Amino acid sequence: MLKEILEWDRETFIYLNSLGIEQYDVFWSTVTKIPTWIPLFLLFGFLFFKKYTKREALFMILTVLIMVFFVVTLTDLTKEVVARLRPNNDVEINTLIRILRSPTGYSFFSGHASSSFSITTLVFLFLRKHFKWSIVFYIWPFLFVTSRIYVGVHFPVDIIVGALVGMFSAWLFYRLYQRLILPYLALNRPL
Repeated sequence: MLKEILEWDRETFIYLNSLGIEQYDVFWSTVTKIPTWIPLFLLFGFLFFKKYTKREALFMILTVLIMVFFVVTLTDLTKEVVARLRPNNDVEINTLIRILRSPTGYSFFSGHASSSFSITTLVFLFLRKHFKWSIVFYIWPFLFVTSRIYVGVHFPVDIIVGALVGMFSAWLFYRLYQRLILPYLALNRPL
């Protein structure tokens, strides 16, 4: 079964990567860089401060940052244990694909997927009652992870697992926030 999944993963990656068009290389190479998304992160912070007290907003931002540290650490540890080569470093297929970036680290699971889906999901959970349109925040992780296939550095399974880990981590940290931080904030509210 694992062999079939890995074969599907490899074939799907080669097919999707081959759909790339040279005129869009600059776009996807820009989308895949984390600094490109700094304005979105600032928007998240602004929305927290707009709908919550300063103290609540700061605790939400702190929760997001701690979760990101957790997700990045989990991702890096998993990559070292699994040690799956990235497509751009896999000699069996790297001559068959378009490669726009050449990282040397391991592939499974995608840090771009785990971090972007965790951040987006936690922000969505915090803001969904205040902004009905907050579901559109998911455009970011979908573009972000699509870029990883386009530039030749992640297989689809890397991205799918990374996204699932990210969303589960966000749910976990949201529950921790509700159980540990909200009661603290309620006790320390000025009368």
